[in-house]
Amino acid sequence: MESKNDTCVSAFSLLGLSDNPELQSILFGLFLCMYLVTVLGNLLIILTISTDTHLHTPMYFFLSNLSLVDICFISTTIPKMLMNIQTQSKDISYIECFTQVYFSNTFVGMDTFLLTIMAYDRFMAICHPLNYNSIMNPKLCGLLVLLSWITMVWVSLIHILLMIQLQFSIGTEIPHFFCDLALVLKVTSSDTFLNNIFIYFMMALLAILPFTGILFSYFQIISTLIKMSSTVSKNKAFSTCGSHLIVVSLFYGSALGVYLSSAVNHSFQGNMIASVMYTVVTPMLNPFIYSLRNKDMKGALGRFFSTATCHLSQMSHFNLK
Repeated sequence: MESKNDTCVSAFSLLGLSDNPELQSILFGLFLCMYLVTVLGNLLIILTISTDTHLHTPMYFFLSNLSLVDICFISTTIPKMLMNIQTQSKDISYIECFTQVYFSNTFVGMDTFLLTIMAYDRFMAICHPLNYNSIMNPKLCGLLVLLSWITMVWVSLIHILLMIQLQFSIGTEIPHFFCDLALVLKVTSSDTFLNNIFIYFMMALLAILPFTGILFSYFQIISTLIKMSSTVSKNKAFSTCGSHLIVVSLFYGSALGVYLSSAVNHSFQGNMIASVMYTVVTPMLNPFIYSLRNKDMKGALGRFFSTATCHLSQMSHFNLK
């Protein structure tokens, strides 16, 4: 029997979104624009929240962390894809590939945790408004985010420790535009039983349980809203929850599409299209969803731009002197 050893494997091949040379420049321009919009949009959200005292509340603290995670998430995958298109190369080193797996898993997990925490925050604000300030204090908010980071750092590390035991053939091709954990396991020549068991366990712990928590929170919120007599209070509650619900739907809907397309159709092309939704499109849309649908954010952005414009005009006036 031929032995397949991973000691000589120094690189994998990422097949990317398309082999058509005519599409490469279009894909490069499209994804470069999407990457820049995502980074700049989320940076703007972070700067606005950090500089505006009106937004120093738990909800916007979690939103700023979500924006930071989205910047890190898209920066894990897109720059390497753009570099490969520009250099007309498909190679990704063994270390780079496993680094992508580690950080993409970490940031996806952080997204699920933050979306769940944000749902809990809205549940406390609407269903228990009298106890909200005492329970959702800065210490608890910081602790929730810190515990989420610690959990995902260790979970992703265990994934990598299990993966480095696997063997890969020389010239292994990964039918994706980044190193996705599930696809890397599919192209190995080793038994992945332990890896799959750990993935299923973590999916139950880090995907199903948080999503159940989100559903429970909104079930309680809807029950409370039905009992409210004030239309103004209902509209205010819906406005604060609407943006979060849209983001949750986009994130879980696209992530579900990835796994359904992989499990049902076994279509790598369908898997990649769904992956683009949750790795690129959702992080790009988040700033627009929260800024356009939220009156507080729109007001804070207006104050931020007016302050920035004022500072720039003062600087230009000083330079002219």
